[in-house]
Amino acid sequence: MKTSTRCVQLGRGHDTYGAIVPPIYQTATFEQPTATEFGEYDYTRSGNPTRTLLEQQLADLEDAGYASCFASGMAALTALTRIVKAGEEIIAGDDLYGGTVRLLDRLASHHNISVRYVDTTNGHELRKAVTDRTRLVLIETPSNPLFRISDIRELSQIAREADAYLAVDNSMLSPVFQRPLNFGADIVVHSATKFLCGHSDVTAGALITNDPALHNQISFQQNAEGAGLSPFESWLLLRGLDVVAASRTTKRFG
Repeated sequence: MKTSTRCVQLGRGHDTYGAIVPPIYQTATFEQPTATEFGEYDYTRSGNPTRTLLEQQLADLEDAGYASCFASGMAALTALTRIVKAGEEIIAGDDLYGGTVRLLDRLASHHNISVRYVDTTNGHELRKAVTDRTRLVLIETPSNPLFRISDIRELSQIAREADAYLAVDNSMLSPVFQRPLNFGADIVVHSATKFLCGHSDVTAGALITNDPALHNQISFQQNAEGAGLSPFESWLLLRGLDVVAASRTTKRFG
């Protein structure tokens, strides 16, 4: 299927009553089968059917196995940094969104995590920078605000040799134009507030991966820190994916 078609699938056939528009499970708690037996969902902070559907949709669009949706792009980035332990380091691109730089600088000063910035458009510079302490390489491509382009395939190889993860912020292009996991990235980051929604009425973020162990670590942070996207915002973002795809098709064929 083409990307526009994939955007509008929205879990067709999964709703009990065959709803074309997915319902909002606007509830904090779920009834359990018995006092000692738990169902698939119990508390929306831990999981909600509307958010699950959105996560499945975003994973599919990025050709990934797993996605976790957060209350903002910065909440997603904060969860990403939790995979780095005290004494380890993050190497980041030297042209990043200002909020990302603020987060990383605060990590460096308060959590004993080293953060260094390099020109990731030059693979040689990254290769010189990585050490045995490097745990995460974080890039934007195109970067914000200078639209610099990094070679994901080359950087993924360098990160892999250093036993580090490569995370690519794909907010600028979206999975319509770029799917970093297909070029060797370990994690895709989205500020879904931007092009994934397209209506400027949702604040959301996502972390997407093919690594089940990494996904388990990320989803633990999502639950433990209470940063998961709410049911209503999940529904709005699903609607955004649907409507934006439909408008692209209408412009092309209408």
